[in-house]
Amino acid sequence: MIVEALPILMIGALALLLFTGFPVAYVLGGVGLVFALVGSSLGVFPFARFLIMPGRVFGGIAENLVLVAVPMYIFMGTVMTASGVARDLLICLQVLMRRMPGSLSLAVVVMGTILAATTGIVGASVIMITLLALPVMLERGYSKSLATGTIAASGSLGILIPPSIMLVVMADLLATSVGGLFVAALLPGLLLSALYAGLIVLTAKLRPELAPPMADDAGPQNTGELVLLLFKGFIAPTALIVLVLGSIILGWASPMEASGVGAFGAVLLAVLNGRWRFRFWNRCVQETAVTNAMLFMIFIGATVFAFVFRALGGDELVGGLFEQLGLGPWGVLIVMMLIIFALGFFFEWIEITLIVIPLFAPIVRLLDFGDHVAQADVILWFAILMAVNLQTSYLTPPFAITLFYMRGITPPNVKMTHMYRGVLPFAGMQMIALALIVYFPQIALWLPTLVFSE
Repeated sequence: MIVEALPILMIGALALLLFTGFPVAYVLGGVGLVFALVGSSLGVFPFARFLIMPGRVFGGIAENLVLVAVPMYIFMGTVMTASGVARDLLICLQVLMRRMPGSLSLAVVVMGTILAATTGIVGASVIMITLLALPVMLERGYSKSLATGTIAASGSLGILIPPSIMLVVMADLLATSVGGLFVAALLPGLLLSALYAGLIVLTAKLRPELAPPMADDAGPQNTGELVLLLFKGFIAPTALIVLVLGSIILGWASPMEASGVGAFGAVLLAVLNGRWRFRFWNRCVQETAVTNAMLFMIFIGATVFAFVFRALGGDELVGGLFEQLGLGPWGVLIVMMLIIFALGFFFEWIEITLIVIPLFAPIVRLLDFGDHVAQADVILWFAILMAVNLQTSYLTPPFAITLFYMRGITPPNVKMTHMYRGVLPFAGMQMIALALIVYFPQIALWLPTLVFSE
């Protein structure tokens, strides 16, 4: 009984230790090693498997060509964040959308969408948008709840809209194409952005006092200033996005090669913005190195945990559990989505992804949804559903991580209650987007079919 219960005890120990605040990488790796020793003492984990672990870590992470893209996308996002491109973009979008209801909030959503396609780092996007947009929104009389909710939701788009670091990690764990996942996530990401914009326009129409209009005399005063603002604030970052994603969609470059193109383009934009000083580049390289080291330490810990869990029979245990429930493919999918949603209340995407995907992926590959989704497309569809679901983890209390990012830099008169009220309608939009992709899978599958069938 003890041997059969080891995988359950392993999951329980992991869940408890994750709440201690100890670094996730060490919790994952430590739990794996401890239970490997326990299994070895009980005769179910041969000592020779300890010698296999370094090879699994090296071959699965250090030699993994898919993960080569991660440092490049991190560097691209860091440079774009620090180079002043975001500030110019926000000013440009405010001017272009000044006559629309809730124009400043809409500008923040569009800005978040564009930054999501250039950074892929939610924390950096949220902090940057908060510093740039929140003071302006409060100064113009915007509701604190609407302002903070818009910023939190827009900043979290980086987890879904490609090139997203999370999608790179998910593609590796699911053994599927990074390019296919990028293409599949594009329309769902834009759908979510459109739902945010629709919510803002509806709110501004029904309650205009929450989102006062922008003054007509704000922004550039002549054509020359407008053209310069458009080039620096909109055309340049948009061209970079088209170059990175377009090269993947058109087949000119792999996602790994496109990450290098994106990093070079970000450097070029920073130079054009006058950011050529050594201190700037030193900071960008250091931030990239720290973020990259943190992620790869978590990858190492997760690799050890997954290896030991499978060796102790965890895969068979989870598969048998779902089989005994007798829920059918739709029931299994709903239970999986509910588990991921519940985990999002407490953990970030990296922990959820690295723990859940190795458990769920073998089961998902066996699910048959008939004519609703072709068997060959199930894993891609599931990946997008999981990605949209994981985005809600950034907005759902009590541990909505975007709100904690914001809380450290917001003025004292903006309370956590304002933030919680602000994010709930946007979390509702995420649930609507998830339901639409479940009911209309072609939202995620149409573009990959179009691109890769030619």
